[in-house]
Amino acid sequence: MRQTIYTYCFALLSIILLQSTMSCSGGYRDTIEDSRIKYIDSRIGTAASTTHTAGKFGKNTEEYGQTLPAVLEPNGMNFWTPQTRDTEQKCIAPYYYADTLLQGFRNSHWIVGGCTQDYGSMTLMPLYGTLRCQPESRATRFSHQTEKATPSYYATLLPDENIYTEMTARSRSAIYRFTYKKAGKGYLIVNPNSDEGQGYISIDTLNNLIYGYNPVHRIYQGWGEPAGYSGHFIISFKKKITGYGTYKGDSLFSHTTQIENSKQIGLYLEFDVKEGEEVLIKAASSFVSKGGAMHNLETEIPHWDFDHTKTELNKIWEKHLSTIQVETENLVDKEKFYGAFYRASFLPRTFNDVDGRYPSFAKGLPIRQLSEGETYYEDYSMWDTYRALHPLINILSPTKGGNMMQSLVHKYEQGGWLPIFPCWNSYTAAMIGDHSIAAIGDAYSKCIRNFDIEKAYEGMRKNAFETPANPDEYRNGMGRRALTSYLKYGYIPLEDAVPDAFHTNEQTSRTLEYAYDDFVLAQMAKSLGKTKDYQELISRAANYRNVIDPRTGYAQGRHANGTFLNEDNAFDFAQFITEGAPCHYTWYAPHDPYGLMECMGGKANYIVKLDSMFSEQRYWHGNEPCHQIAFMFNYAGEPWKAQRTVRHIMATEYMNTPGGLSGNDDAGQMSAWYMFAAMGFYPVCPGTPYYMLASPSFPNLTLHLENGKAFTVKAPNTSGENIYIQSATLNGKPYTRNYITHQDIMNGGTIEFVMGNKPNREWGTKPEDCPPDMMK
Repeated sequence: MRQTIYTYCFALLSIILLQSTMSCSGGYRDTIEDSRIKYIDSRIGTAASTTHTAGKFGKNTEEYGQTLPAVLEPNGMNFWTPQTRDTEQKCIAPYYYADTLLQGFRNSHWIVGGCTQDYGSMTLMPLYGTLRCQPESRATRFSHQTEKATPSYYATLLPDENIYTEMTARSRSAIYRFTYKKAGKGYLIVNPNSDEGQGYISIDTLNNLIYGYNPVHRIYQGWGEPAGYSGHFIISFKKKITGYGTYKGDSLFSHTTQIENSKQIGLYLEFDVKEGEEVLIKAASSFVSKGGAMHNLETEIPHWDFDHTKTELNKIWEKHLSTIQVETENLVDKEKFYGAFYRASFLPRTFNDVDGRYPSFAKGLPIRQLSEGETYYEDYSMWDTYRALHPLINILSPTKGGNMMQSLVHKYEQGGWLPIFPCWNSYTAAMIGDHSIAAIGDAYSKCIRNFDIEKAYEGMRKNAFETPANPDEYRNGMGRRALTSYLKYGYIPLEDAVPDAFHTNEQTSRTLEYAYDDFVLAQMAKSLGKTKDYQELISRAANYRNVIDPRTGYAQGRHANGTFLNEDNAFDFAQFITEGAPCHYTWYAPHDPYGLMECMGGKANYIVKLDSMFSEQRYWHGNEPCHQIAFMFNYAGEPWKAQRTVRHIMATEYMNTPGGLSGNDDAGQMSAWYMFAAMGFYPVCPGTPYYMLASPSFPNLTLHLENGKAFTVKAPNTSGENIYIQSATLNGKPYTRNYITHQDIMNGGTIEFVMGNKPNREWGTKPEDCPPDMMK
């Protein structure tokens, strides 16, 4: 009991002293007092979901947000995060809120919000008193009460180690400050996180440098095969050491300078510390080389001033977050919005060094060199992020959006095929669809032109019309899965099991998604004057009709002979549907809702089915196929239902708690959805310039656009009760359309809504007020 009381008092005193010091020195507290960063708790989504539909559909890892309390630059290379789980295995994130022991601080490349794997990572850990090298043995208590978790700064007290730990960073580099509260022996443990036992680590005692690397391996397509490059890392220290060595398992090798090619290896430093002494450590990484990591460190953090780097990163985040100015007295809504903004700022990640070098896509070699000012991006969770994350980037930062599309072009040029789901700088067929086409087409439709349009179209067209002649290329993840069947039948029949994919079968979902991709490519072909391509692609865009069973109006599996599967399965999970039930995927015709109404037997049946998705609790927000559904009431002239339903989803599927996400955040898609919903509009069909209006959450919200203009959404009397649009004006003129265009936003100006607590069944309901028929 005495030890417990001592530990608690020591922790409390440490926090008070630290906060006092920071406040007096103009440190952390002063830096963010007027910043939007203060609204963000970066631990949201790190616990099992506790939202309205938690466990209703997804299970196990699908019930976690799979996010990180990371310190990073927006879309930076590295996610510097506390570590509570030691692995790079699939579906295990580095940090979970429920864990009570900290194992260290990881230089992570976790594809945030998904069930993937970390790669090319390393972990370091400060200790006091006794040397324990393995993550499980060195794991030590920490408390969420002593954590500070923001995008620019992480800190926590390790009471059993008598160390207060702090971390801040830049894109490729980080700096740590470890304050020892007692005099004695201090240690630093460093390990390359290679589950395959192929890591390497060494120490240069003359120059106070630790170097290591961790070879990257693929999953999904080519599981376990080398990706052709490694995560290289450098750690720099100034502290005079009294000992060093390597370890393997529980065996220590004093004064050895390197170790490699085995599991559970690492390196340790020993040093003497005084009471209150600060030990500074710097780290950096590169996907190119040791020299690249060193150059990244010397360029980004050339000094030993922790607070200077923290201030730099604070400013970077403040500039990023200030592109959207939210005004509201509702603190929770503001926290949820800016927390979502944080989570929507991880991916795609920067992949090149500061000098513009990066490993070739799909091979690793040769090392490539970017043009000046260009960034090469990687880790596109494309099945998820084309829906809302990329459209969000295209509004807020079109230059960055174009750079991301040019990176896809580079991948096509280097690998020979436009990738379907590019991760680990490799081809995968992790998910279905061909949504690099959707992302590129959306950027083009939003007038983004800072990428090679013709080369992009060449790669998009190749995916849509050709299949690799070399079977090894196809098995390696190149080309559309089951394209041959799709072109032959106009749908993918149940007889094609799609064996060369991570997700086998799922034929109906593939058909629906390919029809949408073909529509987006058709729009680009038309704009570029490629009339023959346009005519064929726009015809294929109607292929979704081939898997809507006319007997029920729901999506259904279909045989090669043309007959539909004769099962009552609309509301059950099915093998021919991706991660869901036919009722979820029935609505996946975002490019042709009016045609979908015809397939269902008319608008009245469409409305009945759409109503039932919510009245019968069939809607699943925790996975992406449902994300556009609530906004599809607008096409039927019943926008008040979209307003009501979207607000309900926001209130029940998002909370500002560790379990506050209803499913995997999926590289920021879940969070980008929330941001659009809170702003009051959503891109139901990326690749077109239209956004469906719903129910704006804030009295005043302003988008500060890259072109120097501002677009403001005003809803002065909006509230939890006043969720329905009564009337609207755009730049002072009456506005009755239930959608807005991208040009409306980019032109700047103000859209203002009068909100009420009862539906206005007249506003936005006339045929001319509904979105145009995009298939005509």
